[in-house]
Amino acid sequence: MAVLHHGRTEPPDTEACPEQSASARRDQSPTARREQSLTARPEPYAVVLPEQSLTARPQPYATAHPKQPRATVPEQSSADLPQRPPAALPGAPPARRPLKRPLVLALLLAAALLSVVHQIRPVPYGDRLTPGPPAHTARARGDVVEAYDGRTLRWRYARVGRRPLSVLPARGHTFTVWDDGLVTDTDGRSVRWHRALPAATGWLRTRGGAGVLRPLGRSILAIVTPARIAAYRTADGDLRWVLPARAGCAFRPERAVRHGPALLVAQPCAHGAWTAQLVAVDDLGGIAPHRTPLGNERPGVGRPEHPRTEKALAPPR
Repeated sequence: MAVLHHGRTEPPDTEACPEQSASARRDQSPTARREQSLTARPEPYAVVLPEQSLTARPQPYATAHPKQPRATVPEQSSADLPQRPPAALPGAPPARRPLKRPLVLALLLAAALLSVVHQIRPVPYGDRLTPGPPAHTARARGDVVEAYDGRTLRWRYARVGRRPLSVLPARGHTFTVWDDGLVTDTDGRSVRWHRALPAATGWLRTRGGAGVLRPLGRSILAIVTPARIAAYRTADGDLRWVLPARAGCAFRPERAVRHGPALLVAQPCAHGAWTAQLVAVDDLGGIAPHRTPLGNERPGVGRPEHPRTEKALAPPR
């Protein structure tokens, strides 16, 4: 049998050195004891193994397939390789991709559809205007308002299902009162504003629009109805003032008379003095002593809205 040496060791045999006693070893210095322990190495253990374990050696593994020669790949030049676009720099914005053709067609179709819907939408107040340059004269002809410059027709204006009752041309504008109680201002290019007269539709259809439209000054239009007199600024249709009729009285638009800058309007009453049955108004409102009317100019133009800015209790210094 073969003998193999194992890595383990036994403690040193103290009887192998009879001349050195335990007391002598204690008298030795630590350096001498360390050197003696390094020089004295014990014999390893003897391990007996069977001979078959030494003679039997494992056979190498058999390969299932023989080794194939490595295929050689032909070398390609840099010109034959496909070129890739250079990558974008980290700080550069990403390139925009072109819109796809179906998306472009859809956007064009949506724009065309919106344009058609915009054209066929109902016109406010049923306006039907054939535009043209401003004209000096205008008149109602049937259901249409026509404006002329001499004998030349400039523009036509109508409202679906409505009839004009009275027309007043003034400085390139044409004011019209309709049978549904609506007042309009037209300059030939567009209908600039619409204003409704409250509680006047039945009276207008019965009596007509004679004397309803009255100009006051250069920028104010007065509309006289039995219940009230309302003044509008011609530039934008802004309501400036309202003068209601007294209780038991009613205005008569057809009996109004101009006297200088004032408009005298009859206000017949069942009971009352004759002086109370006449009202004088101008572009600033009802004419009365010590009045402080508001200005009628547009904001930032001409006179201020409050011309009297002094205190009411303290006289100005």
